[in-house]
Amino acid sequence: MDYQETLSYLYNSTPMFQNVGKDAYKEGLENTLILDGYFSHPHTKFKTIHVAGTNGKGSSSHTIAAILQSAGYKTGLYTSPHLLDFSERIRVDGKPIDKKFVVDFVDNHKHVFEPLHPSFFELTTAMAFSYFAEEKVDVAVIEVGLGGRLDCTNIITPDLSVITNISLDHTQFLGHTLSEIASEKAGIIKPGVPVVIGEYTDETKPVFVNKANETGSEIVFAQDNQMIVDYKKTSDGLFRYHTKLFLDELCGELGGNCQIKNTNTILNATVKLRETGYNISDDNIKNGFRNVCKFTGLMGRWQKMEEHPDVICDTGHNIGGMEYIVGQLSGVEYDNVHIVIGMVNDKDVNGVVSMLPKNARYYFTQASVKRALGADEMKEIGFNHGLSGDSYPCVKKAFETARSNAGSNDLIFVGGSTFIVADFMALYKNND
Repeated sequence: MDYQETLSYLYNSTPMFQNVGKDAYKEGLENTLILDGYFSHPHTKFKTIHVAGTNGKGSSSHTIAAILQSAGYKTGLYTSPHLLDFSERIRVDGKPIDKKFVVDFVDNHKHVFEPLHPSFFELTTAMAFSYFAEEKVDVAVIEVGLGGRLDCTNIITPDLSVITNISLDHTQFLGHTLSEIASEKAGIIKPGVPVVIGEYTDETKPVFVNKANETGSEIVFAQDNQMIVDYKKTSDGLFRYHTKLFLDELCGELGGNCQIKNTNTILNATVKLRETGYNISDDNIKNGFRNVCKFTGLMGRWQKMEEHPDVICDTGHNIGGMEYIVGQLSGVEYDNVHIVIGMVNDKDVNGVVSMLPKNARYYFTQASVKRALGADEMKEIGFNHGLSGDSYPCVKKAFETARSNAGSNDLIFVGGSTFIVADFMALYKNND
C-alpha cells in the first residue's frame, strides 16, 4: 500500500471518532496494553508530559512542545484531531511523522491489529509511541484524546500532568456534571507526579484535591498562582504579557482571548518542569510562545487567513470555547460580521447557537464528516435563536458566498467545529 491507501485502510477498517463519533469510542485500556506489550513498551523509552482538559489542551500542548524545542530537547508531540493530513497528529520537533513509517507500521503489523479490532485512536497511539521511540525523542508532549482515566494515552507515567479546564462536553462518555467530567480527567494524575490545574470551579476543585491526595501528587492551581501581571493586544493581533517571570515582555503568537488563561497555565507548567529538572531558560520560554505555530505547525486558533476583508477561523466547538470566541467577536470593530458556521450532531448545538451574536449574517453549513449536523437543520436551530442567514451544502460554497458579500472592512469568521475549519483550510491547500 502507498500512503493514501494506508490512510484509507486506517479510516475504513478502524472506527474513527473524527468521523463516526460514539461508535468509535472504546472504553478501557485492554487493546492499548496488548499493543503496548507487542511493541515492547515504547512509551517507557522517553520522557512525557500529559495534557488533558475540555478546552485549551491543544494550544497548551503545542506551546509546551515549542518551549521544549527551544530549549534544545528533541520533542515529540501527539495531538488530535488533524485538520489537513493525518501526519499532523504525530510530530517530532514540529515535523510531521514520516509517511513511510506510517505505511510500514500498518503493513508490518496489521496481522496483529486485525484480530484485536482496535479503534483508530488506539492504533494511532501505538503508532505515535513507536515512532517517538524510534526517533529517540528526549520528551513527548501527549495530548489526551478524550477524558483521561480510560483514554489510551493514559498508560504513560509522565514527568508532569496538566489539566487545563473542565466544561460540559462529551457528556455521553464522561458524565453529565462538572464533577463527573473532572473525575474522568483527573484520572491522568499519577502517583508522585505533580499536576498543574489551569482552571477550577467549586464543583471541580475538590475532585482534583482528593485525587492528588490519593496519589501523593503535588498539585498547583494556576488560577490561584497568576503569572500574568498585565497584558495588551497589539495591532498585529498578538498578546504581549508582563509576567512575574520576566523583566521584559512575553509575546504570544496565539491571538484568541482564551490564550490569556492558557498562557497562565503554561507558565505554571513550565515553572514546574524547571523544578523537576528540565533546563529551560527565560529565552526558551519567550521563543516558544512567539513561534509556537512555526515550531509545531499549530493551525486554527483564531488564525487570520486573509485581510480586507479579514478572514479568521477558530476550532472552538463547545460552550466553553465559544464563550471566548463570542466575546472576541463582540469586541471587534468592523462594518459587518459574516459567520460561516456548522457543528457536529453530538455537541450542545442549541447551547452554542444561543450564545452567538444576533447582528451578524450567517452562512449555515456542514462539514464533510458523518457526524456533521445538516446545514438546513443548523439553519433551523439558528432561526429559532434569532439568527438570520441561509444554508449551504458545503463549507466551500458557504465561504465563497460570504466572501462575495463582504466589504473590505468586514470580518468573516469560520468555525463552530474543528471539521468546519478543516474543510475551510483545505480550500487554501487545494489552491496552492
